[in-house]
Amino acid sequence: MIDLQIFADAGTLVNGSESYVNAHTGDTTAFDGGHTLSPELKAFYDTELLENARTEMFYAQFAKRQPLPANHKGQVEWRKWNTFERAGKLSEGVIPTGQKFGVTTVTGAVDQYGTYTAITDKLELRAYDDVILGATEEMGASAAETQEKLIRDALLTGTNVLYCDNINPATGAAASGSGVVVTPTSCAQMEASASALSMLTPAMINKAVTILKKNRVPRINGRYYAVIHPSVAHDLRQNDAWIEAHKYGSPDELYNGEIGELHGVRFIENSFAPVLSVVGSGESAVSYKNKAEGVTYATYFFGKDAFGIIDPEGGALEMIVHDKGEIGGPLNQFSTIGYKFETNGATILYPERLLRVMSCSSFSATDTAN
Repeated sequence: MIDLQIFADAGTLVNGSESYVNAHTGDTTAFDGGHTLSPELKAFYDTELLENARTEMFYAQFAKRQPLPANHKGQVEWRKWNTFERAGKLSEGVIPTGQKFGVTTVTGAVDQYGTYTAITDKLELRAYDDVILGATEEMGASAAETQEKLIRDALLTGTNVLYCDNINPATGAAASGSGVVVTPTSCAQMEASASALSMLTPAMINKAVTILKKNRVPRINGRYYAVIHPSVAHDLRQNDAWIEAHKYGSPDELYNGEIGELHGVRFIENSFAPVLSVVGSGESAVSYKNKAEGVTYATYFFGKDAFGIIDPEGGALEMIVHDKGEIGGPLNQFSTIGYKFETNGATILYPERLLRVMSCSSFSATDTAN
């Protein structure tokens, strides 16, 4: 293994807002516009990064997006009208009491994220493969993973939770046995054994849909959607009621990652869907372990505008490539490839429109938290 960072000393030349900065000494140097990557090459790498990022992004395609203009504080406000109560019976000649009307606000703030790698001139020259292109593709995957995890972790704060029933996976009947709770109210009561498993079944999906309907959650193009981990999808797809995506829609109608439908819910498979063990540390740590001390899984069910993402002007995902003639030191010894972006992760706009369904799977004992 080669640690490419050992060839780099990017800290001696940091691109600041007004000049180049030496991170070690604090010395500054005026910008030099004569050394830059050709616009054509940068456009090519930008496209590669964005295309690779988009193929791995699943949550963001369902978010309500809120623009954030440049030169504004890094915070936006979503506003939603308060609902009115139903009308009451009128009494003749009596003016009824009017209802209050107002707006509820939800705010979100952006933070900046980014990373980079450095490639030596010798590696770039002698390597069989295009290392700059390869690094760009991997940066795209890194950007997607970063954004996916920021969104899914933000959604984990939702308090609308349903725990899957403990059933006998062989028969589908309610599980029995000493200490088995058929309808768990916490992860600690969720079973994960051959005879009792807290499993996401068609019946639990039907229950989740019923909850969304009773909360009058609006649909997206006539359907609810759920983001599901492959381990949970594996168990669910064994059921005869499962309809695979290619059997009900043409390719241009499918969302990224869509695998199938059940009970009016279209499922998006995502390897970054939460696999949970213990979240946090110290006194603030929260255990999501099942009764057998294995991992549990969160499948997010949602309707229209359940959560929002900020689109900051000038802060979208940006590919940054500095060629060796620009940043590689006095002997042009390395180039750097990286990205940065601003995001709020996600902000829950309507808590009742997001339902987190907790389950185990046949892989709970072997999967690791992500």
